[in-house]
Amino acid sequence: MTGPGPPDTVLQCPLPACRDCGPPPAPGWRSGFGVPCRPGWGCRIATSFVLAGLFLADTIPAIVSQQELGPVYLEVLANGTAALTWLTHSLALLMLCRFAILCLQLASLLVYVIGYLLPTTGRQDLLSINRSWQQDQLITEPEILVPDQQRVAEDGESWLSRFFYVWMNPLMKRGYQWKLNQPQDVYVLPRQLQAARVCDRFYSCWQKKAALHQVEEETVSLTSPIIAGSDGSSDALDKSHRAQVAMRLLSVLHAAFGLRFYSLGLLKLAGNLLGFSGPLLLNLLVNFMESRQEPLSHGVLYALGLFAGSFLGALLRNQFSYEVNKVTLMVRAAIISAIYRKALRVSSASLAQFTVGEIVNFMSTDTSRLVNFCLSFHEVWSLPFQFAITLYLLYQQVGVAFLTGLALALLLVPINKVIANRIMMNNKGMLKHKDTRVKLMTEFLWGIRVIKFYTWENHFSTRINACRAKELQKLRAIKYLDAVCVYLWAALPVVVSIAIFITYVLLGHQLTATKLLRLSLVKLFGEYKSKRSFPWVLNGVLEAKVSLDRIQCFLELMDQDLEAYYALDSPSGTATAMEMRCAAFSWAPVEGESTRQPLSTGTLQLHVENLSVRKGMLLGVVGKVGAGKSSLLAAITGELIKQGGQVYVCDLKQGFGLATQEPWIQFTTVRENILFGREYDARLYEEVVEACALSKDLNILPAGDQTEVGENGVTLSGGQKARIALARAVYQDKELYLLDDPLAAVDADVANHLMRKCILGVLKHKTRILCTHRMEFLEKADALLLIDNGRIVKTGTPADILPLMEAFPKFKDTGKRQNDKAPTEQSQEEAVETEAEESTQNNHLIHKEEEKKEGAVAFQVYKAYWLAVGTCLALSILFSLLLMQASRNISDWWLSHWISSISQIANTSVMVCSATSPSPELLLFSSAGLVSPIQALDTTPVPSNGSLDMKFYLIVYGSIAGANSLFTIFRAFLFAYGTIHAATVIHNRLLQRVLKATVTFFDTTPTGRILNRFSSDLYCVDDSLPFILNIFLANMYGLLGMLVIITYGLPWIGLVLLPLAALYFSIQRYYRRTSRELKRLYSVTLSPIYTHFSETLSGLSSIRAMRATQRFELENQLHLEQNQRCLFVSNTAMQWLDIRLQMTGVAVVTAIAGIAIIQHQKQLGNPGLVGLALSYALSVTNLLSGLISSFTMTETMMVSVERTEEYTTDIPMEPQDKLVQVAADWPSQGLVEFQQVVLAYRAGLPNALDGVSFTVYPGEKVGIVGRTGSGKSTLFLALFRMLELKSGRILLDGVDSQLVGLEDLRSRLAIIPQDPFLFSGSIRENLDPQGKWTDAELHEVLEQCHLQDAITQIGGLDSKLGERGKSLSVGQRQLVCLARALLTQAKVLCIDEATASVDQKTDQLLQQTIRQRFADKTVLTIAHRLNTILDSDRVLVMQAGRVAELDSPTHLSKKDGSLFQRLLQSGQQ
Repeated sequence: MTGPGPPDTVLQCPLPACRDCGPPPAPGWRSGFGVPCRPGWGCRIATSFVLAGLFLADTIPAIVSQQELGPVYLEVLANGTAALTWLTHSLALLMLCRFAILCLQLASLLVYVIGYLLPTTGRQDLLSINRSWQQDQLITEPEILVPDQQRVAEDGESWLSRFFYVWMNPLMKRGYQWKLNQPQDVYVLPRQLQAARVCDRFYSCWQKKAALHQVEEETVSLTSPIIAGSDGSSDALDKSHRAQVAMRLLSVLHAAFGLRFYSLGLLKLAGNLLGFSGPLLLNLLVNFMESRQEPLSHGVLYALGLFAGSFLGALLRNQFSYEVNKVTLMVRAAIISAIYRKALRVSSASLAQFTVGEIVNFMSTDTSRLVNFCLSFHEVWSLPFQFAITLYLLYQQVGVAFLTGLALALLLVPINKVIANRIMMNNKGMLKHKDTRVKLMTEFLWGIRVIKFYTWENHFSTRINACRAKELQKLRAIKYLDAVCVYLWAALPVVVSIAIFITYVLLGHQLTATKLLRLSLVKLFGEYKSKRSFPWVLNGVLEAKVSLDRIQCFLELMDQDLEAYYALDSPSGTATAMEMRCAAFSWAPVEGESTRQPLSTGTLQLHVENLSVRKGMLLGVVGKVGAGKSSLLAAITGELIKQGGQVYVCDLKQGFGLATQEPWIQFTTVRENILFGREYDARLYEEVVEACALSKDLNILPAGDQTEVGENGVTLSGGQKARIALARAVYQDKELYLLDDPLAAVDADVANHLMRKCILGVLKHKTRILCTHRMEFLEKADALLLIDNGRIVKTGTPADILPLMEAFPKFKDTGKRQNDKAPTEQSQEEAVETEAEESTQNNHLIHKEEEKKEGAVAFQVYKAYWLAVGTCLALSILFSLLLMQASRNISDWWLSHWISSISQIANTSVMVCSATSPSPELLLFSSAGLVSPIQALDTTPVPSNGSLDMKFYLIVYGSIAGANSLFTIFRAFLFAYGTIHAATVIHNRLLQRVLKATVTFFDTTPTGRILNRFSSDLYCVDDSLPFILNIFLANMYGLLGMLVIITYGLPWIGLVLLPLAALYFSIQRYYRRTSRELKRLYSVTLSPIYTHFSETLSGLSSIRAMRATQRFELENQLHLEQNQRCLFVSNTAMQWLDIRLQMTGVAVVTAIAGIAIIQHQKQLGNPGLVGLALSYALSVTNLLSGLISSFTMTETMMVSVERTEEYTTDIPMEPQDKLVQVAADWPSQGLVEFQQVVLAYRAGLPNALDGVSFTVYPGEKVGIVGRTGSGKSTLFLALFRMLELKSGRILLDGVDSQLVGLEDLRSRLAIIPQDPFLFSGSIRENLDPQGKWTDAELHEVLEQCHLQDAITQIGGLDSKLGERGKSLSVGQRQLVCLARALLTQAKVLCIDEATASVDQKTDQLLQQTIRQRFADKTVLTIAHRLNTILDSDRVLVMQAGRVAELDSPTHLSKKDGSLFQRLLQSGQQ
């Protein structure tokens, strides 16, 4: 047993000192022990050996002499478990021959204790040990250093402190004083639990296993499938897929943590054995009370034995749970980091099989299920073991009759098996639906703006609710099956005892009082054990199996195998930067290498016959939408699957500078985004920011480059995102740059600037591969590639290739993607970056830290849950619980009444018997008893009316038991029904509220946080809360029933109970406050793990290309460490409480036993009742600690309800009122009027629109231009009422849009948004979610958008698109959005840069389509390419939130000094 367990006198006396086989032996340390030599240790080690010997020596005379002085089996039990029951012997066995041994025992014990009290290592030493260990450690990861003021939990504490968690006291106190506010206030993890060490150990085991698997390969690669080399480079990635598949996660966990985990079984065993000593001693005590002959000393002895047994049992059980908790923490750390590591290394094609939601679920739900399994594993063997002992005791009592009981119990096993299988099936189904629902939710949040524009909320809520309904259906099945399972186990003890009584009587034996009592004891004991745990243990094991398979499935995905992917040396000399020969690539694996169907990623194949790029050249890549430009870059970075040929890249280790087409922005400050983990170098940084045209933007942002960017950069405009991503790539200073259309989202003069200062400036000596649609910038390239349909059609100089790309007249050509930037002289005053301005609030950090509610869970929350269940239902559940508990207690009372009546009859008829025959208790273990237990007992003469009574008693007992089982099943089903009803209600309210939330809410809340409510918090409400609440209610009623019985049987006990109750109350109050804070800290530190993980998944290609995997892994480890700290302390707090309550319980038992003896001496009370009271008292400790832990856990789970409630009540909502009912064809003309419109994104921010007035006449086409942040997009937001106006009106056909219902308003307008949003589902659903159009109409629209071929290629209208439309290129996605707009019959169409990612030829055709289709409609277009609006009727120029110019393009272009004219000129430079 490694790990600071108990000082093991109890378990393995020889080993009390090697607590922690910790760090490698440093000089001056005794090898093998993690603690420096001190005289105290030596003394303890020696005496513990002596003690062990003496214990064994003591057993021998006890067995040999077989003295009749007391229960011999107790001796064997005590010594066997090496429990310190020497108290028992000292009083029981004062025989001279053993007296000497006893004295020696006491003496050595004293020496042992003195050895303990000598100081071991102090805390200061320990810290210095920690530090010295860090200096000479072998682990590469930086260890988390321990600041002096942050205490390390547990390390270096004395044994007393460890047993009773004294070291937790300061922390509990701080929690009680509300001083636990952030994760830093919590202790640092003990050294053996720190994430870095745990992962290290796990991976070294993984490597050993992998090495074993690879022995048969020619070369033994010592790198594991999940492990990267020294700097995340390719050279250490695994060689063979075969070795990888064979690795089972379970076997690695087993190798890493198995020994420690299994050895805890010894603790469990000892605790269980001690648990049995209680009922047996109780037996003797009741016997003693019945007989008037036994000397008083025996009674005292039994009472002391009871005390010792329960005390030690409590200690052992407590240490066991504590140690198991530590192992589960290790397992959790290992699994989470393994999943993270794997995600960083897995090839994109394999990863596409899982959605981001599913992978995040592996980390949350599945991991927690595996961790729960560790808790229930030891129950799996200990429950049958306890059952066996119980059966043996029964056999001792009733001989063969016990077989009926056994038969009944065995009958349950196959039934259970069937139920368990059904539960497992349903569980799989439920998880599947949950995944789908979370995935839908993710997409919904991702595209929330577009969904609101299109008024698709209802469509999505229907889809989400459909998934939820399926999920709940499975959950319902699980809960009902669970109820049956629990019911069967609850009914078992009662049924078994009745069956045994009947069989026993039928066999012709006589029931005596002791016999009945003993039966009732065994029944109680068995009931307490089996009922509580077995079904749940089974359930836990099954859930863990499901989750393990899911994670295993993920870990078996193919890794990126860079060694096989790239050729090591260049075929044509050192001047080559990148070369491909006869290479073929695809997105999807050729053979379905995985069980799940890979997504049909457009089945695009890429073939490169011969491509060689010299160092330092600029290569342009052109081609129409979907031709394979981005795929070529992906092929270079190794994200595609190579099917043949050679790929060579110089200086692979260094990675690439990659700017992807959809910029990936991290949720951190702008500066952190650009530095991306490199040192801050002021000169280089300035140069990069200037080159990427970011200087002005940074001046506008509220906190400059320290401004926090929202998740995925929500608070930045598209152009800013693209430029920040470009700046990040440039700052990394790599040799080879892959730029995927960084110019698409920016306007002409910014694009010019980027081209001049960045691509041809800062990067001029680097190798650059640039994909773009903006032909005008490619004249300076060294060479161009023309790609079509995945093949390189032609390579050559710009002069050769540009004419093929349909060049335009010079004027149009350069103005082509002409955009909305005003001339530079003016840009300074105008720059009001609206969206980013939002962030000024809150000291420039837009995302408020997640709220952490203080104090107790509010009464409102309980009330909300009560109402969700339904008042009538809730009351009937409570009532059925009351009936169930009452009937149980009455059946127990009836038994004791029966016992008393028998013993009275027996006492009157004969009193000699008990003196003559040996006391029946001894028969339990004596050899004679085993042979003929029954004859000896049946000497009692039987009065004639016995059998009559017998029948009467049995019938009453049976009917009470029957009623009890009825109430039980009634309660179980009611409860399951009620909690599922609550889960349904809560989800519906939450979803409805989120659907109606304002856009601002989504901008300022990370999706992770909202998703957390829909995944983990709802999982809590669905599953964990009912589970714990059930236990809590059962415990509460059980305790009440018990108190009634105890006080009825032993009225005196009130004297002890009152002070104990006060103590109990104060301890639990003290504990609950701290525990709540710790749990909340745990939740708050959990979100960053998931947010960081999903961010990593979305930016995987960039992270890998820039070789930052190592750093991201470390970041994940730090997040994990923070979270584990809170979890560890939170778990330990429970143990802290538990040991205190257990001691309370020990006091109660001892007190009751004492009072019973006094009552006996004074001839008061009846033994049957006293026995019952005592047997209840024995389980009082378990009930008390069960009650408080289940209450605290219920409270914690209630936090989930609190969090969902918080969203259902506090989210800002869009106005839902309709003041005007509009006609079905409104707006029939399409007249749009803005009258003095003033709008700000949020209170306290400058106005984004400042008194805007203009009119657009029916059927008019208006182009809108202006600098970034001049308020162009805000016009659309105002028109669609995404933001409410401060003042002014917007009229559509003369109706004030404020008065129209939101759904009416938005559904009558059409928009093509800037970010193309597609959701997973078929093309048909994406075009027409409401299902209004026929196939013919859909095909016609696709034809007009030039998408027909692409769609046919991936399988027609019903082919599925991947998550967020992954199977189409960005340009194709924009075309799909255009197709949507073409379908609408709206009179007003808003286009927001709809064709930024489309090549020029397609763009021209599209413009034509739009003109034809919308000839009679009003069209507002925000333009980036000025040529798209040159033929519009009028142009609206925005500046700083006001209308600067509004006139026809010909007028404005001729008018001297007009802004529009300057825009055109700047495009022509």
